[in-house]
Amino acid sequence: MGKKNTDVEQQRTKQRKVTAGPIREKARTMTRLIAAVGRVIQKKGYTALTGPNIAIEAGLDKKLIWTYFGSIDNLVETYILERDFWNMADQKIISELLKHPENIGRKDITVLLHGQLDRMMKDKVLQRIIHWEIGEKNKTLRKVADKREKIGEHLFQIIEPDFANTGVDIRAKLALQIAGIYYLVLHAKYNGSLFCGIDINESTDLERLQKAIQDNINAMYEEGKVNK
Repeated sequence: MGKKNTDVEQQRTKQRKVTAGPIREKARTMTRLIAAVGRVIQKKGYTALTGPNIAIEAGLDKKLIWTYFGSIDNLVETYILERDFWNMADQKIISELLKHPENIGRKDITVLLHGQLDRMMKDKVLQRIIHWEIGEKNKTLRKVADKREKIGEHLFQIIEPDFANTGVDIRAKLALQIAGIYYLVLHAKYNGSLFCGIDINESTDLERLQKAIQDNINAMYEEGKVNK
């Protein structure tokens, strides 16, 4: 009886190993293809997201894109949604802030915007994704934008009541701040020329922008007489 049970268990173990091998190989292949999308975007831009380019970058047969993802669009969507640039970083920060919503104030908003500026400056793929989002209508990028809005909405629901009846449109003012970060970084990284005599590729000018962000947020709170 004992030998029979042992034989059955050994057979089950062999079956699991046989099954696990292809599953692990599929997962590795999918991971390589997803990572290759990011490298193509960084090196050549989103217009170069073709089957051959992605396959060459991954070192795999391009047929595997259709085998595991069904289409290039599905592969690119998987990459973008997995690496939801704002979601991963900002949601973590906002989640921490929301644990004590009564304490959210100007310093926290400054940290968030400084974080966005820092990520935009350092992440070349993020720069290309934002450039793509601005320049082309794309359902996947719309999904990312909508998710980003939902994250931001959690924060606005906390801070907006602080500015009720103050005459300060905190949404509009922060929209200008964030849009300014996007544009100034893209202008500096893609064009390389000055903007209003400022070059944020230079550390001293980047520090000026960081200070301006802080000053603007402080001004919003002072204008609204919000003591946070």
